[in-house]
Amino acid sequence: MTQATPFKRILLTGAAGGLGKVLRERIKPWAEVIRLSDLADLGVAGEGEEIVQCDLADKAAVLALMEGVDAVLHFGGISTEAPFEAIMQANILGVANLYEAVHKAGVKRVVFASSNHAVGYYRTTDMVDASMPTRPDSMYGVSKCFGESLSRYYYDRFGIETVCLRIGSSFPEPLNRRMLTTYFSYDDLVESLRCCLFAPRVGHTIAFGVSDNDSAWWDNKHAAFLGFRARDSARQFAGKFPDSADFPAADDITATYQGGKFLLDGPQYQ
Repeated sequence: MTQATPFKRILLTGAAGGLGKVLRERIKPWAEVIRLSDLADLGVAGEGEEIVQCDLADKAAVLALMEGVDAVLHFGGISTEAPFEAIMQANILGVANLYEAVHKAGVKRVVFASSNHAVGYYRTTDMVDASMPTRPDSMYGVSKCFGESLSRYYYDRFGIETVCLRIGSSFPEPLNRRMLTTYFSYDDLVESLRCCLFAPRVGHTIAFGVSDNDSAWWDNKHAAFLGFRARDSARQFAGKFPDSADFPAADDITATYQGGKFLLDGPQYQ
């Protein structure tokens, strides 16, 4: 499905990251111009591209970055666990600067790349939907909860629509047993973003980014109106991770809770 009238300009932050590189080419049909932003080198701008190097923690730079933008795919910031000081600058101050710039520039639609780690302290026996309280498993997860709450405020206060997409594990294929549940193919990621951008109204929506896997932890009923239907599944990779009598170990919290190894990566307080 294509959109008859594409956006004039879509901003993709975090364009040099793993998913940003995937999206760079695939989102071009959606806009006349794709503005790509990151702190890292993005190379030479291709046809229909603009490149703007920007530190999300620099408010003035983010305000300038937003000029002429119609919609934002916000994938910028730190995408793994890190010391809080770094998370604070990139993921907390960065998203605050972004939403203030979105507001001042009159942008009406944002897709915020949130994460399953916003709810990583639910057990693997739980079925989680968007109405349930957040339970972050890391400082990274905390920063995604902040972004979800901030986007809610900007919707309630200023009417800026956001879909917070709690991305599972988006890789060419699952890398471990956990990803047989959290796998989110690149094709499904792109299709979900298309639905998020082109739905007539989204208000403030939290959606889970996951393919049609045989096992599931997340219920997307509150985002069903977006029209996303996953076409891929991790089942074709299941043979790479056979069952074994010693998996999971009784005391293995990375298998007890949905966040996996992120539960081990956070700060250790004395």
